Order: sequence, then C-alpha cells, then structure tokens
Amino acid sequence: MGAPHRAAAAAAAAMLTVALTPGTAVAAPDTPLKKLKAGSWIIADADTGEVLAARNPHRRFLPASTQKVLTAVTLIPRLGDQTMIQPTRESVEPEGTKVGMTPKLTYPSGDLFRALLMASANDAAMTLTLPQGGMKPTLDLMNAEAKRIGAVDTLAGSPNGLDVDLGLNVKTQYTTSYDLALILREGLKMPGFVEYAATVHSTFPALRPAKVDKKTKKKTPAKRYKMPIYSHIRMLPGESRAYKGFIAGKNGYTNAARQTFVGAAERNGRRIIIALMKAESLWDNAETLFDWGFANAGKVEPVEALAQPVPSASESPSTAARRESQKGGSEKESGSNDLLLGAVGGGFILAGMAVLLFRRRPASTE
Repeated sequence: MGAPHRAAAAAAAAMLTVALTPGTAVAAPDTPLKKLKAGSWIIADADTGEVLAARNPHRRFLPASTQKVLTAVTLIPRLGDQTMIQPTRESVEPEGTKVGMTPKLTYPSGDLFRALLMASANDAAMTLTLPQGGMKPTLDLMNAEAKRIGAVDTLAGSPNGLDVDLGLNVKTQYTTSYDLALILREGLKMPGFVEYAATVHSTFPALRPAKVDKKTKKKTPAKRYKMPIYSHIRMLPGESRAYKGFIAGKNGYTNAARQTFVGAAERNGRRIIIALMKAESLWDNAETLFDWGFANAGKVEPVEALAQPVPSASESPSTAARRESQKGGSEKESGSNDLLLGAVGGGFILAGMAVLLFRRRPASTE
C-alpha cells in the first residue's frame, strides 16, 4: 500500500469511535450502515459469494417467515408444480397468516408454493409437509438441505417459521443472516422459486360454502373459484416500496423474532443479496443495505465469502462442475463468531473488522 493509501487508511481508522464490545460491529461513521437498528445483517454478491459487509452474520436468531425460503428450496425440486396435495384439518389450521384452505379440495403444489412465498401462508407450509410423511420427515429434509448448502447455523423446527406458538425458541429453531443469504442464493438458481417469490398478485383455489336459500329452501352447492392473493413484499415492482432491480425475497415477523428479511436485487449485471434479523424496521433497512451494496460492490475488500454448496445426489455432473467453477474466496468459518465489517474503496479501510467470540444468550433475552 502506498503512502497516500496508508494515510487515508489511518485517517479513516481514526474516525472510528465506537467501542469494540462483544456482539457489536462497527461501520465507518460516514456510512448509513451504522444507523441500522437490527441484531444482524449481511450484504453479499450473489454470484461471486463475496460478503461485502456484515454485522453479527453468524449470530443465531429466530427466523420467523424467512424460514419459508428453506421450505421452498427443499421441496420445489421434490414436488415440482403439479403434485396434487389434499390437506388435513390440522394442516389448514395453524396459527398466524393463512390463505384459507380446506380439506375438501386438493391443491397443485405450485399453488401452494406461490401462497407460501407470496402470501406467507402458514397453512400452505403445513400442507406441503404431507407428501413427505408430515412435519418430522420434512424438517429432516430441510435441515439436511441447509447443511448441504453450507447453512450450518440453521435448525428448522417448523416449516413456516412460527416459534412461540409451537413451543419453539432460539435453542430449537434458529438461523443467521449469513445462512439466509446462502439459502436465498440457492433459491435464485430455481426458476420456479423466483417466479413464485416475484409474483405480485395471483389467484388461489378456494371453495364457496353451500348455502340454503331462506325463501325457496333450495340448497346451493359449494362452488370452487379463484380467490385473489397478493404479495407481502413491498419492494416488488408496482408496490409501495418498489426497489429498482428487485428480484425476489421473503419477509417475516413474530413477537419473538421481530422483523426478518432476505432479498436479492440486480443492477448492471450485478446481483446483491441482503438479509437482516431482529430488526426494528424493515423496508428502510433493506433499502439502505441494497443501496450500500450496489454503491460499494467492486470497491470493497470482502470480509469473508459465502460457502459453496455440496452437489446434491441428483445433481448432474455439468451442474456440479459449474458450481465448482464459480467458487471464489475462502470458505465460511464455522461457529457463531461475530464479524466486524467491511473495507471500502481500493484499500481505503473505512470500517473496522474484528472476530469477536460470542456466546449465545438465552432465548428470553433475544
């Protein structure tokens, strides 16, 4: 590094005034990243795997409905879009958001995936477990898929992200912003996933119940119809927080998890993935992360790299070879250490980086 660069780096380092305490990561004072109110976040290049910046990327939190990305990534290759599934009374009555299903109908798996990712339907998530034999076999598949992808700090305890309602806490269900980025990156390889997650409005099979006319006493039979459904993702085109180049994503919220989000956007041939967890606000934070990623990609020194997935048993040799050719950077370190992010601009260090040993707190303090 030349003298001007060393001087600039020293000046930037001198600007850092936040103490390096466990669980804290510091961005340079002149960047909006420092203002983010979230327990964890990450900005990564979807194609190179470079992690451009992150705060506590390996710290475990409850996923809320971002869990549904792992559910979809696991099951789309197994079920396709034409598997017909008849729900049970139990599967259509979970807590939280529902699309309104009935055991009287059978549903194509494609409609269920669309409801899962668009409308965050907990009943669709539960019904998608049935072809695998129910919740436990499906969770086993999901956790195996997470490990294959490299998401070693992920444990699925539900297919829909519900936590307290199912007796789950951060010891029995968790993920990290780093792992969410890995899982979404895998989803981006699936055209079906992207199509489902990028749909703004669609329809879903529904059943109008039978009625008895009060005057004639004649019974009108139940009738199947198409019910409109709408995406919960406000960054999609035409939505209230539409973001230029947004591809797909998934948000989530529970009282215990707070706001969670993972999403991807593309500009000028570059795809950026962001994730945030335990956040107090969602769309402002997501926009800030995307903006910073696009402004600084190619100008920062990566703080680490996203892990490369292990080829699945059914993956073709050509696909495996393509994965291998796309590898770049070092593999992710295991554990739940916190990384302190970023270096900006051709060797100008604008953010401190440290590896801080972190011991996970009890769920009650998350």
